[in-house]
Amino acid sequence: MPTRIRLQRKGKKGQPFYHVVVADGRAPRDGKFIERLGTYNPMTHPATVEINFDRALYWVQVGASPSDTARSLLSAEGVMLKHHLIKGVAKGALTEEQVEERFNAWKEEKKAKLEQASKEKELTKKEQLKKRIEAERLVKEAREAELAKKRAKDSLKAEDAAEEAAEEVAEEAPEKAAEQAPEKAAEETPKEQAPEQSSEETPAE
Repeated sequence: MPTRIRLQRKGKKGQPFYHVVVADGRAPRDGKFIERLGTYNPMTHPATVEINFDRALYWVQVGASPSDTARSLLSAEGVMLKHHLIKGVAKGALTEEQVEERFNAWKEEKKAKLEQASKEKELTKKEQLKKRIEAERLVKEAREAELAKKRAKDSLKAEDAAEEAAEEVAEEAPEKAAEQAPEKAAEETPKEQAPEQSSEETPAE
């Protein structure tokens, strides 16, 4: 029977989620399967892969042929490496101790890479947050500068208006004084002549 290790699609439209299964190669893609080995969620970052290592290794050893994507997942989990090392033991090129040593070294290296990637991701987030805060600060400063400029402009306009008003008042004051002077003189003249007329009329009696 041509046994295949492949992905079986689950999840909603636009939100794929896969089961890693062992199935008959002649069965429909989402049809009946022999055994489920794990899950694969590409929607997370990084993608989440959960594989039953021992069972996946067993099926690879008995000749199950993984699809391209399944092979990539199994390689990332170390299944294909362990299978390759075990074949080296069968050929007499390696001992079981060497297999475990090399495989453990690979796991430590992978763990270090994942930790480094996680740190870089966290650092990238902090840098992005820092850049965003800096950008917001620059925008705020620009707005405050624009507002201060507008206020200064309005204040200058108010000062100019006040100066113009003061100049108009200063110009109108002499003109009003000149207009009022003849009127006052005309009002005072009859009052001065009235006593003279009365003194002249008195002897006629």
